[in-house]
Amino acid sequence: MSSKNINTELKILKAAKKVFIIKGFEGSRMQEIADTAGINKSLLHYYFRTKDNLFDAVFKDVFFSMIPRIAKMFESDMSIFNKIEIFVNDYIDMIVQNPYLPNFIFHETNRNPNRVIFLLRDAWINPLLIIDIFDEEIKKGNIKPIDPKQLILNIISMCVFPFVAKPVMQSLFFNNNEDEYKIFIEERKKEVTDFIINAISIK
Repeated sequence: MSSKNINTELKILKAAKKVFIIKGFEGSRMQEIADTAGINKSLLHYYFRTKDNLFDAVFKDVFFSMIPRIAKMFESDMSIFNKIEIFVNDYIDMIVQNPYLPNFIFHETNRNPNRVIFLLRDAWINPLLIIDIFDEEIKKGNIKPIDPKQLILNIISMCVFPFVAKPVMQSLFFNNNEDEYKIFIEERKKEVTDFIINAISIK
Protein backbone atom coordinates (compact mmCIF):
# COMPACT_ATOMS: atom_id res chain seq x y z
CA MET A 1 0.00 0.00 0.00
CA SER A 2 1.37 3.42 -0.95
CA SER A 3 2.17 6.03 1.67
CA LYS A 4 -0.67 8.14 0.27
CA ASN A 5 -3.16 5.33 0.83
CA ILE A 6 -1.81 4.67 4.32
CA ASN A 7 -2.11 8.36 5.22
CA THR A 8 -5.67 8.44 3.90
CA GLU A 9 -6.62 5.38 5.95
CA LEU A 10 -5.07 6.89 9.08
CA LYS A 11 -6.95 10.14 8.46
CA ILE A 12 -10.23 8.21 8.11
CA LEU A 13 -9.60 6.16 11.27
CA LYS A 14 -8.80 9.31 13.25
CA ALA A 15 -11.98 11.00 12.00
CA ALA A 16 -14.07 7.90 12.70
CA LYS A 17 -12.83 7.72 16.30
CA LYS A 18 -13.76 11.36 16.80
CA VAL A 19 -17.28 10.89 15.42
CA PHE A 20 -17.84 7.61 17.27
CA ILE A 21 -16.86 9.30 20.56
CA ILE A 22 -19.39 12.09 20.02
CA LYS A 23 -22.25 10.20 18.38
CA GLY A 24 -21.68 6.57 19.33
CA PHE A 25 -21.77 3.76 16.79
CA GLU A 26 -25.53 3.92 16.08
CA GLY A 27 -25.62 7.71 15.79
CA SER A 28 -22.60 8.02 13.51
CA ARG A 29 -23.04 8.53 9.77
CA MET A 30 -20.54 7.79 7.01
CA GLN A 31 -21.10 11.25 5.51
CA GLU A 32 -20.18 12.92 8.79
CA ILE A 33 -17.05 10.77 9.09
CA ALA A 34 -16.08 11.68 5.52
CA ASP A 35 -16.62 15.39 6.24
CA THR A 36 -14.53 15.15 9.41
CA ALA A 37 -11.76 13.42 7.48
CA GLY A 38 -11.91 16.07 4.74
CA ILE A 39 -12.65 13.58 1.97
CA ASN A 40 -15.69 12.74 -0.14
CA LYS A 41 -18.04 9.94 0.85
CA SER A 42 -17.23 7.82 -2.21
CA LEU A 43 -13.55 7.71 -1.18
CA LEU A 44 -14.56 6.64 2.32
CA HIS A 45 -16.63 3.80 0.85
CA TYR A 46 -13.72 2.86 -1.40
CA TYR A 47 -11.51 2.24 1.64
CA PHE A 48 -14.03 0.70 4.06
CA ARG A 49 -17.31 0.07 2.15
CA THR A 50 -19.54 0.01 5.27
CA LYS A 51 -19.73 1.58 8.73
CA ASP A 52 -19.36 -1.90 10.23
CA ASN A 53 -16.06 -2.42 8.39
CA LEU A 54 -14.86 0.99 9.51
CA PHE A 55 -15.73 0.32 13.13
CA ASP A 56 -14.00 -3.08 12.96
CA ALA A 57 -10.86 -1.30 11.79
CA VAL A 58 -11.12 1.27 14.60
CA PHE A 59 -11.75 -1.49 17.16
CA LYS A 60 -8.67 -3.44 16.06
CA ASP A 61 -6.54 -0.31 15.94
CA VAL A 62 -7.45 0.49 19.55
CA PHE A 63 -6.73 -2.99 20.88
CA PHE A 64 -3.62 -3.56 18.74
CA SER A 65 -2.08 -0.50 20.40
CA MET A 66 -2.79 -1.89 23.88
CA ILE A 67 -2.48 -5.67 23.69
CA PRO A 68 1.28 -6.00 22.96
CA ARG A 69 2.10 -3.77 25.94
CA ILE A 70 -0.28 -5.66 28.23
CA ALA A 71 1.00 -9.05 27.03
CA LYS A 72 4.61 -8.03 27.63
CA MET A 73 3.70 -6.75 31.08
CA PHE A 74 1.95 -9.99 32.11
CA GLU A 75 4.95 -12.02 30.89
CA SER A 76 7.37 -9.92 32.96
CA ASP A 77 8.79 -10.78 36.38
CA MET A 78 6.97 -8.00 38.24
CA SER A 79 4.58 -8.98 41.02
CA ILE A 80 0.99 -9.95 40.24
CA PHE A 81 -0.18 -6.91 42.21
CA ASN A 82 1.85 -4.55 40.03
CA LYS A 83 0.46 -6.28 36.97
CA ILE A 84 -3.10 -5.74 38.17
CA GLU A 85 -2.38 -2.06 38.86
CA ILE A 86 -0.91 -1.48 35.40
CA PHE A 87 -3.72 -3.38 33.69
CA VAL A 88 -6.42 -1.38 35.49
CA ASN A 89 -4.71 1.93 34.68
CA ASP A 90 -4.18 1.06 31.01
CA TYR A 91 -7.66 -0.38 30.61
CA ILE A 92 -9.40 2.67 32.06
CA ASP A 93 -7.18 5.00 30.03
CA MET A 94 -8.12 3.08 26.87
CA ILE A 95 -11.84 3.54 27.58
CA VAL A 96 -11.37 7.23 28.43
CA GLN A 97 -9.81 7.68 24.99
CA ASN A 98 -12.43 5.48 23.28
CA PRO A 99 -15.64 5.86 25.34
CA TYR A 100 -17.85 4.36 22.60
CA LEU A 101 -16.29 0.90 22.99
CA PRO A 102 -18.15 -0.47 26.06
CA ASN A 103 -21.63 0.30 24.74
CA PHE A 104 -20.70 -1.02 21.31
CA ILE A 105 -19.47 -4.30 22.79
CA PHE A 106 -22.60 -4.68 24.95
CA HIS A 107 -24.85 -3.87 22.00
CA GLU A 108 -23.06 -6.28 19.67
CA THR A 109 -22.92 -9.00 22.33
CA ASN A 110 -26.71 -9.03 22.32
CA ARG A 111 -27.11 -8.53 18.57
CA ASN A 112 -24.24 -10.55 17.14
CA PRO A 113 -21.99 -12.20 19.77
CA ASN A 114 -19.95 -14.05 17.15
CA ARG A 115 -18.79 -10.73 15.73
CA VAL A 116 -17.48 -9.60 19.12
CA ILE A 117 -15.71 -12.93 19.65
CA PHE A 118 -14.10 -12.64 16.21
CA LEU A 119 -12.95 -9.06 16.82
CA LEU A 120 -11.45 -9.90 20.21
CA ARG A 121 -9.65 -12.97 18.87
CA ASP A 122 -8.46 -11.05 15.83
CA ALA A 123 -7.00 -8.48 18.23
CA TRP A 124 -4.96 -11.30 19.82
CA ILE A 125 -6.93 -11.20 23.06
CA ASN A 126 -6.53 -14.58 24.76
CA PRO A 127 -7.92 -14.65 28.31
CA LEU A 128 -6.64 -18.21 28.76
CA LEU A 129 -3.09 -16.87 29.04
CA ILE A 130 -4.09 -14.55 31.90
CA ILE A 131 -6.05 -17.37 33.55
CA ASP A 132 -2.88 -19.49 33.51
CA ILE A 133 -0.92 -16.67 35.15
CA PHE A 134 -3.47 -16.32 37.96
CA ASP A 135 -3.58 -20.11 38.41
CA GLU A 136 0.19 -20.14 38.81
CA GLU A 137 0.06 -17.34 41.40
CA ILE A 138 -2.53 -19.34 43.35
CA LYS A 139 -0.33 -22.46 43.26
CA LYS A 140 2.61 -20.42 44.55
CA GLY A 141 0.48 -19.16 47.43
CA ASN A 142 0.84 -15.53 46.36
CA ILE A 143 -2.92 -14.91 46.19
CA LYS A 144 -6.04 -16.49 47.64
CA PRO A 145 -7.61 -19.45 45.86
CA ILE A 146 -10.15 -17.89 43.49
CA ASP A 147 -11.59 -18.82 40.12
CA PRO A 148 -9.41 -16.74 37.72
CA LYS A 149 -12.40 -16.25 35.42
CA GLN A 150 -14.29 -14.61 38.28
CA LEU A 151 -11.27 -12.44 39.07
CA ILE A 152 -10.89 -11.28 35.46
CA LEU A 153 -14.62 -10.53 35.23
CA ASN A 154 -14.50 -8.58 38.51
CA ILE A 155 -11.62 -6.42 37.31
CA ILE A 156 -13.16 -5.66 33.92
CA SER A 157 -16.65 -5.03 35.32
CA MET A 158 -15.37 -2.60 37.94
CA CYS A 159 -13.46 -0.69 35.26
CA VAL A 160 -16.21 -0.62 32.64
CA PHE A 161 -19.41 0.05 34.60
CA PRO A 162 -18.79 3.78 35.33
CA PHE A 163 -18.54 4.36 31.56
CA VAL A 164 -21.64 2.38 30.66
CA ALA A 165 -23.61 4.14 33.39
CA LYS A 166 -22.07 7.56 32.76
CA PRO A 167 -25.31 9.46 31.93
CA VAL A 168 -26.99 8.24 35.12
CA MET A 169 -23.90 8.70 37.30
CA GLN A 170 -23.24 12.21 36.02
CA SER A 171 -26.79 13.25 36.82
CA LEU A 172 -27.15 11.53 40.22
CA PHE A 173 -23.64 11.97 41.62
CA PHE A 174 -22.12 15.00 39.87
CA ASN A 175 -25.04 17.19 38.76
CA ASN A 176 -23.89 16.70 35.15
CA ASN A 177 -20.50 18.21 35.92
CA GLU A 178 -18.08 16.67 33.41
CA ASP A 179 -14.96 17.80 35.28
CA GLU A 180 -16.08 16.13 38.50
CA TYR A 181 -16.85 12.93 36.59
CA LYS A 182 -13.35 12.96 35.05
CA ILE A 183 -11.78 13.35 38.49
CA PHE A 184 -13.89 10.43 39.72
CA ILE A 185 -12.70 8.24 36.82
CA GLU A 186 -9.08 9.08 37.55
CA GLU A 187 -9.61 8.17 41.21
CA ARG A 188 -11.33 4.98 40.06
CA LYS A 189 -7.99 3.52 38.99
CA LYS A 190 -6.71 3.39 42.54
CA GLU A 191 -10.07 2.33 43.98
CA VAL A 192 -10.37 -0.68 41.66
CA THR A 193 -6.72 -1.65 42.11
CA ASP A 194 -6.88 -1.46 45.91
CA PHE A 195 -10.20 -3.31 46.09
CA ILE A 196 -8.98 -6.21 43.93
CA ILE A 197 -5.61 -6.50 45.64
CA ASN A 198 -7.17 -6.43 49.11
CA ALA A 199 -9.67 -9.09 48.01
CA ILE A 200 -7.03 -11.56 46.80
CA SER A 201 -4.10 -10.80 49.13
CA ILE A 202 -3.10 -13.42 51.67
CA LYS A 203 -2.77 -11.56 54.98
